[in-house]
Amino acid sequence: MIYLSLIMKHIGPGFLLAGAAIGVSHLVQATRAGAEYGWILIFALVLACLTKYPFMLFGPMYTAITKNHLIKGYLNLGKWFFWSYLFITISSMFIITAAVSLVTAGIAAHLFSFNLNTYYWALMILFFCFMILIIGRYKGLDKTMKLIITLLTLCTFIAVIIASIKFEISLSSSSVPSLLESSSLAFIVAFMGWMPIPIDAAVWHSLWTKEKSIAEGNVLSKTDVLWDFNIGYIAASIIAVLFFALGVIVMYGANLSFSNSAVDFAQELVKLYSKSLGGWAEMLIGFATLITMLSTTLAVTDAYPRVISNAIVSYFSHKHFQKQQIYIISLIILLISSFGIIAFVNNQFTRLVDFAAAISFLTAPVLGYFNFKLMQSKETVSNYSLSKFMVYFTWACLIFLILFNIVFIYSLIINL
Repeated sequence: MIYLSLIMKHIGPGFLLAGAAIGVSHLVQATRAGAEYGWILIFALVLACLTKYPFMLFGPMYTAITKNHLIKGYLNLGKWFFWSYLFITISSMFIITAAVSLVTAGIAAHLFSFNLNTYYWALMILFFCFMILIIGRYKGLDKTMKLIITLLTLCTFIAVIIASIKFEISLSSSSVPSLLESSSLAFIVAFMGWMPIPIDAAVWHSLWTKEKSIAEGNVLSKTDVLWDFNIGYIAASIIAVLFFALGVIVMYGANLSFSNSAVDFAQELVKLYSKSLGGWAEMLIGFATLITMLSTTLAVTDAYPRVISNAIVSYFSHKHFQKQQIYIISLIILLISSFGIIAFVNNQFTRLVDFAAAISFLTAPVLGYFNFKLMQSKETVSNYSLSKFMVYFTWACLIFLILFNIVFIYSLIINL
């Protein structure tokens, strides 16, 4: 128990990364991939997690080596790098926050019979996140996320075990749609694009690593950071496989049609598990899905204000700005704007989410290259050098992401 408590004390940002990652991509996309394509798309899930690994790792590793976060690193590379990242963040942060909040609200509305509109649930969820972040700050976020991810993993694992016992696992792929069809290509691109998390989240992990170092008054070693990152990233990847497996075991071959709406699909998912596994499953799966989305919403609502506050302070060199004040102001603006999108842009919401997803897809190799370049910069190389294997592996991953973009653009063109 003492050893376990020491491990839990030294990790944290990895859990925040897992919380941010495990959301719509896992609950909706991974489950749907298993339900519609069977086990054949497991290769896409593994490949997505594998090829993003080095670029996500470079975020916290850069911070451990240089004692600076990635935003400061981008600024050191040049203003073009800095403003490019900031533009990518601002262009998608309100839409993504609104999207994850709305899906969370939809699940909460389905589970609890309070006769409240989804918009009111969204408002309460955003307010809950606000209170956690304002009162608890980083330590509150850290402790809450450790609890959420632990419960989520247990609930999902139990559901997979019970489903595996009750259902015969199908290995047949005879009825799988052709992967070369335009609709299949578009789905695979979307599935892999946010699996397990967009690459710009490497900056979030870098900031959380820096914040943990400040909060605990010590310098995190490269070993601690690597251990922490691997726990979070592998946990997010494993939970993706679990949701994928649930889709295959319970839904594949059932000839079901699913809603294109993430909110409706999440509600359909809970109902389907209840119908297939028994009434007990509705609460277990419902609780797991609610925790999934709540963890994402909490992590996202912290990450974006933290990015903005650190960007402003870094750019102006601490001359006129207090980081905590900017964080609070940014948090309030983010929450109000996101709720405004939910309440007033309902008819165009799907298009807005598609726009945010497209930005993540198209900028993945760009941000990946930024992070790779920072790991080969003078300030980094003087203290740490990547192994030859890691350099070659990173180049291979970068080439894959570029090819991935080409496939995405191709799928857009042929669907015009």
